Amino acid sequence: MNVFSIIGPVMIGPSSSHTAGACRIGRIVYLMTHGTPLKKVTIELSGSFAHTYQGHGTDKAIMAGLMGYQTDSIEIRDALNIARDRGIDFTFVPTHIPDSHPNTARITYELENGEKGSLMGASIGGGNIRVEAVNGMRVNLTGERTTVMVLHNDVPGVIADVTSMISEKYSQLNICNFTLGRQEKGGLALMTMEFDNPCPDSLKEDIEQVDEVVNTVVFPAI
Repeated sequence: MNVFSIIGPVMIGPSSSHTAGACRIGRIVYLMTHGTPLKKVTIELSGSFAHTYQGHGTDKAIMAGLMGYQTDSIEIRDALNIARDRGIDFTFVPTHIPDSHPNTARITYELENGEKGSLMGASIGGGNIRVEAVNGMRVNLTGERTTVMVLHNDVPGVIADVTSMISEKYSQLNICNFTLGRQEKGGLALMTMEFDNPCPDSLKEDIEQVDEVVNTVVFPAI
């Protein structure tokens, strides 16, 4: 545990869990999509998020994160109006997501380029977050480190091929967290890796040369 887990991040208030953490959940989507402008987004809020999101600024914080703002950005206070000015069609839906953390948001989005996706994450205290699903597939990432997400066909040998290539060509990199999620056996799977150090730009291209890899997303720590 570091000091920020105790005192929380530098942020626009009022709450590290309901504001800073919420902003970081939205910002993961921004980083995953490399800042491609949003067209439409639906944000489902569960648990205490659903009950207090307007009073605690959770709605503004998530929307600010989706647009790329940081936890200490003054724009958080006016994020909904900024989103309207940008032509983003957004909806907040209080709901109940079974077996989820009390501060959970599920974000379903469409980008201006037509790309669609979803992410579910929880604000777990002190501004820290845990992303639990991307496009319906299980992940386990914090956003605190460089993250590489590899969409691939669920066939034998892909994980070994990707990790062996990283070991051989990028021996300076250390994988500190690894998760595999899949839609169904033999379908698409999502390999998620967090690294202790920044990744070279060439890593994405090299991973996408591996057989059965469909797409790779690399994004820095939040």
